[in-house]
Amino acid sequence: MAFIKTRKKFVSSAIVSSLSVIAGNAIAQDQVAQLDTIHTQAKTEQSLKVDQSANSKFVAPLLNTPKSVSVISKQLIEDTQVTTLSDALRTVPGITLGAGEGGNPNGDRPFIRGYNSESSMYVDGVRNSASQNREMFAIEQVEITKGSASAIGGAGTTGGSINMISKVAKKGDFLEGSVGAGTDDYQRITLDGNKDFGNGIAARVAVMGHHNDKAGQADGAEYARAGIAPSITFGLDSDTRATLSYYYLKADDTPDSGIPYNNPFATTNAKAGLNGNGKPIDVKQGMYYGWKDRDFQKQENQSGTIKLEHDLTDDLTITNTAVYNKSKNDYLWTNPDDSKGNFYDATGALTGNVWARTNSRVADTDTFTDQLALTGKFNTGRLKHSFNLGAEYSDQETDRTQYIIDGLTSTGTANSACNAAAIASGWCTSVQNPNRGQWTGRISTEGADRYNIENENKSVYFLDSIEFSPQWILDLGLRWDDYSAQQTMTYGARNSAVLGNPTATPPVLPTAKAGDQVTIKNDSDFVNYQVGLVYKPVENGSIYASYATSSNPVGVDGGDGSEGITAAIQNLKPEEVKTYEIGTKWDVLNEKLNLTAAIFRTEKTNTRATTDEGTTKNIGETRVDGIELGVNGNITEKWAVSAGYTYLDSELVDAGFVNTAATGQPAIYASNPVNGNQVQNVAKNSATLWTTYQVLPQLTLGAGAIAMDKVYGDAANTKYVPGYVRYDAMARYNVNKNVDLQLNVNNLSDERYFTKAYASHYATEAEGRSAVLSLNFKY
Repeated sequence: MAFIKTRKKFVSSAIVSSLSVIAGNAIAQDQVAQLDTIHTQAKTEQSLKVDQSANSKFVAPLLNTPKSVSVISKQLIEDTQVTTLSDALRTVPGITLGAGEGGNPNGDRPFIRGYNSESSMYVDGVRNSASQNREMFAIEQVEITKGSASAIGGAGTTGGSINMISKVAKKGDFLEGSVGAGTDDYQRITLDGNKDFGNGIAARVAVMGHHNDKAGQADGAEYARAGIAPSITFGLDSDTRATLSYYYLKADDTPDSGIPYNNPFATTNAKAGLNGNGKPIDVKQGMYYGWKDRDFQKQENQSGTIKLEHDLTDDLTITNTAVYNKSKNDYLWTNPDDSKGNFYDATGALTGNVWARTNSRVADTDTFTDQLALTGKFNTGRLKHSFNLGAEYSDQETDRTQYIIDGLTSTGTANSACNAAAIASGWCTSVQNPNRGQWTGRISTEGADRYNIENENKSVYFLDSIEFSPQWILDLGLRWDDYSAQQTMTYGARNSAVLGNPTATPPVLPTAKAGDQVTIKNDSDFVNYQVGLVYKPVENGSIYASYATSSNPVGVDGGDGSEGITAAIQNLKPEEVKTYEIGTKWDVLNEKLNLTAAIFRTEKTNTRATTDEGTTKNIGETRVDGIELGVNGNITEKWAVSAGYTYLDSELVDAGFVNTAATGQPAIYASNPVNGNQVQNVAKNSATLWTTYQVLPQLTLGAGAIAMDKVYGDAANTKYVPGYVRYDAMARYNVNKNVDLQLNVNNLSDERYFTKAYASHYATEAEGRSAVLSLNFKY
């Protein structure tokens, strides 16, 4: 709790200093300077409908963009009071969340249309792939591009990408903030102030302090964080502009992995005459299997940005954006492991024990990125072009290791079958009453394997929206990437038992010893493109068809993700992805409401899979067919709505081969039995709804729902989390034109559901019912 006290002092100091600069002037003017949803051409009012992406690579309004793009607007963020990116993404259908462990780091891991997008995260158009739990206090809006998009975003972007738009200094004076308290020891304070000094100079700062326990869980997970994001802009309303910004977030959490699966393959289940059904085991809601006084996740993320813009003419702007990111992901947490099947006693009662596996990581990542772009408009005869021509360079380095507990790694104990010694030492705990007492062990990284991963990327691209006539628009994009990933592993002393054994995992040389290094590398270059044709029967409507590609090279996550480079895949080509889409977009009701619909297919080929010889090659294939519907904006002046539905029909077309020989016998490879199964981390049906109605001039009521089908965690489709429907509600009362009170109640029915399905071992349980009352102000 020492960090929480430090956080409070830090936030208080930041707020006081910010108020001293901003508040006096803003309040004295007695004006309401509300922040507009980010647009290239700013609008004067907030809305659930967004017309223009804040990403300059979208060279046309969203209505004329032949691609599915979902925007979580500033208004939706305020209405729902979401505080993390993961919470915000649940308001968008077609996105599921993946769980972390050891090889999959514990952090944001969204799946867009069934494909992992943890390496396709961006802040203001710049890749931000290091694993972390992202906050919303310094974010204006979130833009989700769906479908293959490497022409826009580069390597990865298989199922799409997520771009977070930062709060930066701009014209005008305003001060807004929120103080909230609620159930489960919820405490949150935010402040966002902008000061226009005149002469083209403005400064802005956003600060945040937060704490809460996990709703529905007694004495379990706990989350505490603090952040600050100052920025200053020079040259507003001039031909040359410069913005300097900094972002800092520190988090100190007690994480919760969740509930173990009822493993259908566990031998002890069979001994008890039971067949596991693959769902999480049937224990009471909020069960916590972690070790409260040992488990932790500490993260620290910093980012500094210098953005320079110069208008060459009224129609041409050159921009250079340089970003340096530094992040740390440091955790050790307990994972209830289903693989030993110790849940039941001989009578079939759920009174047994569960293996308390540990997962850990210490990762430090430094990234430098520079983007140079020329954007604008020009005509070639009767053709009107809106374009973005650019070049990008990035260099990322990650140093990574793990913790050793009492001299053992998470898999280094022979007591995993939950015998008396394992229970006494804490490696196993009761399924129904996981009360461990006080932990007295020790942890250290000394002797652990260490990894150094370097990723370098160079690229050039050209994006062009060509208007042939008011009715016909052609969208084109072309990008070339030169990508390299290199990993150097230094063997630690903990590997002394396997050093010199070439069949060990990871494989080592017969002469290897602690301190020896093995380096593996992958170099690849690839070209991606997109083409779309838009027909506009009327000015406020469009019908389009598009085709786009993306490439997923080895090591695309930059060393701190789940798609790292290994010896088995170091020489493989990038996985290739293509998306076909037909859709339509309409602005109706005086352009206050936006309607969208799309039919699409995404095919991933060259997927890495095991061959009939036991090696790994680019032979696999997956496919996702889908339908998506969306509604965003105002039905009437008082009635606003944001809703969507996505249907995803996914298939593991070819998962390669598996060894069917008995243990110790020569390998016999057969076609993988998972072929034809549903892709893991995909919900066949998902829908979201958020709507508000101003019932009185001072009172606005809101309600929402999130619905999702079952999600499989594994390719065999034997472990899954059930489908669910969650309901939320909101009431906002305007005390005066500057101050309002807002009550949010989440998970109204206290529905027990699971947000993440890991491939093995466990599923992450969602929070129970919670309520938060906030005092919001805007001056």
